[in-house]
Parts: sequence; C-alpha cells; structure tokens
Amino acid sequence: MKRYFFITTLLTTSFFATQAQAQAKHEDTEFYTPVPVVVTPGATNTAAPSDAIILFDGKNLDQWVSVNDKGAAKWIVKDGIVTVDKKTGNIETKKAFNNYQLHLEWLIPSNITGTGQNRGNSGLFLASIGPGDAGYEVQIMDSYNNKTYTNGQAASVYKQTTPLVNANKKPGEWQTYDVIWTAPVFNQDGTLKSAARVTVLFNGVLVQNNFELTGPTVYVGKPSYSKAHGASPIKLQSHGDPSEPISFRNIWVREL
Repeated sequence: MKRYFFITTLLTTSFFATQAQAQAKHEDTEFYTPVPVVVTPGATNTAAPSDAIILFDGKNLDQWVSVNDKGAAKWIVKDGIVTVDKKTGNIETKKAFNNYQLHLEWLIPSNITGTGQNRGNSGLFLASIGPGDAGYEVQIMDSYNNKTYTNGQAASVYKQTTPLVNANKKPGEWQTYDVIWTAPVFNQDGTLKSAARVTVLFNGVLVQNNFELTGPTVYVGKPSYSKAHGASPIKLQSHGDPSEPISFRNIWVREL
C-alpha cells in the first residue's frame, strides 16, 4: 500500500510539473531592468574605458599624495612615466575606494641589480589602511630568473599566497596587473563580516583566482582582521632595497 501511494504521488507530481512546464513561457525568465550603463571600451585592452578614473596618465601625480605627510607626491614624472623616488617614501591616491577594477603597468629597469627581495622591490597596496606599509599588498619585483620565497615573488599576495604561475617578463619590458578587489566588510562592532578577496591577471595570465585574504599584510607573524576600516586609498611602495628604482605608467581604476 505504501509503495502504491509513493508511486501514485510521484506520478502525480511529475504530471503537474510537466503541465507547469508546458504552460511556462520564455518571457517568464526574461527581465529588462535594470538596464546596464553604456561604457565605451578603450581602444586596446590596456586603455582606460569611458567610466574609469585616471590615476596616472603620464602627465602628473595630481591624483596622489605622499603617505608620510599627505603633501604632494614627489616621485619623478618624465617622458610619460613615473619613477619611484626612494628618498620620499610611499605614495597613495587622494581618493578612497571600496571594490574596484584596477589596471597598472610597471617596469623593472634593464640595468637592475641585486638578488632575491633586493631586486626591483615595490608593492601595490590594494587598500592603504595606515602609514608606511599598512594595508593589503600584491608584490611587485623582478621575479624573472630571480629566486626568493614564493609567497614573496611578483604577483604574490605578500606573505599569504604564491601566484598560480610565474608570468614575469624580463627586465626592460613593461608588465601589467589587472586586479579585481573586493574590500573586506566589518560589522558595527568591528568584527569581520566578510573577508577581502582579490583576482589578479599578470601580463594577461590569471595568477590569483578570487583569493580570500586572511587580513592585512604583515612581515612577521600571521595576518588577521584586528582593526575595522572602510574605503581606503590605493598605495604604491617605495621599498628600501638598494636596487635601481622601478617605474609605472597607465594607471586607472573603475569603482564597482
């Protein structure tokens, strides 16, 4: 009796499901709002689209300040590029951001010297949350035939994860980072609601795939979300290693 009831129920359910499917219309699963905003792509994949905020276009550092004193950024702008001035420290954007898409191009000079972490070292801080190197860092350095700890090589989330592959070009060639940053979210009491995530394409190659960060970057110890924060600037590092300074160009961001 129970078996008969089960089969009957199954057939009845199947019948009504088939009837509902037959009565469904293709319009039932189509929607027309919201309408996506029209964005004009750049002429190339590296050119800024129409809705991007231009952070550096080769002319000046008007969108940046010195991290040390919040005064004018003093790195060297010449011939359409900006070169790190190691005497003046890190720079960061005037504007603070939450979630975004970022494009950045960087150059290790062809005459680079040094080994390991002392070879073209810099960093892209996806959110600058304080002075110095406080924030969440994607490493920038020469990792073309240059050994170091793998969670400290180019395109690593510094001291947290190794890139999926080594996509470095040799010194003297321009390299690109295309980054999708999802900022951490905190509850009203300061506890973590959702962790930060980052996706990085390095020279067009996926090297960080929606990686979940365990906190801001720390040089010693394990990171943690010990301090809540909101929207934050993007920071570029002036590292103290003795090698020749690196350069940047074509930096733009799209808020998401």
